[in-house]
Amino acid sequence: MSSVVRRRALLAGAGIAVAATVTAVVLAVGGSQQDPGEGPSGRQKVVAERGRSVMPFDLEQTTHRFTPTAAGGTQDVVADRRGDAEQIDLIRAHLRKEAEAFGRGDFGDPARIHGDDMPGLAALQDGHDRIEVRFKEQADGATLTYITREPALVDALHDWFEAQLGDHGAHAESGH
Repeated sequence: MSSVVRRRALLAGAGIAVAATVTAVVLAVGGSQQDPGEGPSGRQKVVAERGRSVMPFDLEQTTHRFTPTAAGGTQDVVADRRGDAEQIDLIRAHLRKEAEAFGRGDFGDPARIHGDDMPGLAALQDGHDRIEVRFKEQADGATLTYITREPALVDALHDWFEAQLGDHGAHAESGH
């Protein structure tokens, strides 16, 4: 269950007006969700441009997949074409570097792409020493697995994933 859904459930007893207000704020902060037929939003175009300066692989030839779990979540980045050795090598090198940086509390790359006020980011930076980040190669790219025992950090990871899904648009998908 996503943190947005949990928040809505908790607010059900507080009245429709309060729930509607909180839902509107959460959706505004988490980035816009759009109809797939509309094309990329202005924010998604900006994020893609910033991403090119941070991520060495080609966003048009790769897909980010974000899967929330009870203990955190997994982030896969895969080449869209099977056997695309160039993109696979670039993905692996980048995610290996990010795993090391995140383990030190350095979330500078996501902040450069998505902004310093990205949902979940501040909590992840503050709680980095209580989140295990594991890197693993896979046949078509690589995976980062995030594990924590703290429910607030699990929520922050889920919020962070949701923000990335909205910001990356067609370059990302949910692993739900």
